[in-house]
Amino acid sequence: MRRAACKTDATLSLSRPQECPSNQELQNSLRQVEKMLAAHEASYQQSLRSLRKKLSALQNSTRAISRKPKKLPANSRRLGRVFAIGHEVHFLCKPGYELIGPRTRVCLESLKWSGQQPMCRSESDCVCVCVCVCVCVCVCVCVCVSDIDECRLFPLGQPGRLCVHQCVNTPGSFHCLCPAGYDLARDARSCKDIDECESRRHNCTAEQVCVNTYGGFRCVTVECPRLKNATYIRTSPMRCERNPCMVGDRTCTQAPNSISFHFLPVVSNMSAPRVLFRVSAARVLGDTLRFGLAGGRGRGHFSVQRSGRQSGTLLLVTPVQGPATLEAEVEMSELEHNVLLGRYVTKVTMFVSPYEF
Repeated sequence: MRRAACKTDATLSLSRPQECPSNQELQNSLRQVEKMLAAHEASYQQSLRSLRKKLSALQNSTRAISRKPKKLPANSRRLGRVFAIGHEVHFLCKPGYELIGPRTRVCLESLKWSGQQPMCRSESDCVCVCVCVCVCVCVCVCVCVSDIDECRLFPLGQPGRLCVHQCVNTPGSFHCLCPAGYDLARDARSCKDIDECESRRHNCTAEQVCVNTYGGFRCVTVECPRLKNATYIRTSPMRCERNPCMVGDRTCTQAPNSISFHFLPVVSNMSAPRVLFRVSAARVLGDTLRFGLAGGRGRGHFSVQRSGRQSGTLLLVTPVQGPATLEAEVEMSELEHNVLLGRYVTKVTMFVSPYEF
């Protein structure tokens, strides 16, 4: 029996009718589609497993280089969701609370956060209310919040310290103190030196020179030396020059042609090496200049180096714990064919403060 012709599109020729596929052909086509879908599904599952492995590895590596800050302080909120190295988080307190400690913390390469954990403290401290009864007797009722000692929370010598010198706790707050010779700076935490010489808050005599130091002042007297066969005259407040020598007086000609005085105030434990002073020759008559240390107290802390054709440099080579007073004598010798033409001495006195500020 002839199969019925399938319905054809209007564009097809009616003279060549198409036949419908057999059941066997349809089943073969369905099996091929099933195989193709199964292959696509297997490929998709494989890609999905690979993607999950990569995501897991990425999450593990992220955990390895980042750490969330510790528990969020009470009554606060944190700004910043990236906890990788170099990123910052910021802390804010709720209304009615003030922040104690660093407002911003940075994730360091050590996988730790900079500064100390901040906290939020209630702005209200002790609230006293007077209640009047009918007999006109006022009863004071106080509701107190336990005070936080900020000075103990952020002690000296630790990151985020509140005061440079001394911290004094007060109910609900704190304030900083500075040692004698210093004023509290505008930030209410640092200390700035008082220049007693400039403000005329010293007791130096007219013959003395007032030298301001960190935390105080010194009254120094500049005196020209008394050497055998050599006499000196003071040509400026900080300089003495030798009078002309008699012909043939070798002892006189070996004495320094001039002696200069310089006073340097420095803080305690100043980092070293550090340039303290430079000595230069205004003009050179000979063919050689030599620089060196001639003497002074504390020579182990100093060194002299050549810094130019006509200059030398006095260096501090080791830190000095104050209070202390050190001296160094820098000598510049001028020679012509190894014959001494003149010696010039600079006496440097260093006043080291007891404090590091």
